[in-house]
Amino acid sequence: MAAPSKPIPKPTPDTQPFWDGTAAGELRVQRCRACSRHYFYPRPGCPHCGSGDVEWVTASGRATLYSYVISHRPAPGFEDDGPYAIAVVELEEGVRMMTNIVGTEITPENLPLDMGLRVVFERRGDVHVPLFQPEEPEEAAR
Repeated sequence: MAAPSKPIPKPTPDTQPFWDGTAAGELRVQRCRACSRHYFYPRPGCPHCGSGDVEWVTASGRATLYSYVISHRPAPGFEDDGPYAIAVVELEEGVRMMTNIVGTEITPENLPLDMGLRVVFERRGDVHVPLFQPEEPEEAAR
């Protein structure tokens, strides 16, 4: 019996611009035109001021590690990935999002809080899922 595949997100009308961005190699978030604040997760109104005058913008793709947990119990589809880091990252634009950390050994020593990260995308079915990996030293110096 084949192992289950990783979950594939299902875009909705509210999230489709986000998934269109990931397919193009861009991390897109929403910004309110009324109060100029960015926000994530996608929704039709600003959670800060309530305005419906919002737009999609391309984020820098840079973030810092805000929090994480290391899972040693593989979820369905992640049997070959263990251990893996379930993380909350804070984008340069000030919004936080849940993701996974990749591109490094998953140990507390390799995951210091506030470390610099950059987005990478993993294709799953028809969508590209944003993940984050540690910045290269020259990227962190910018």
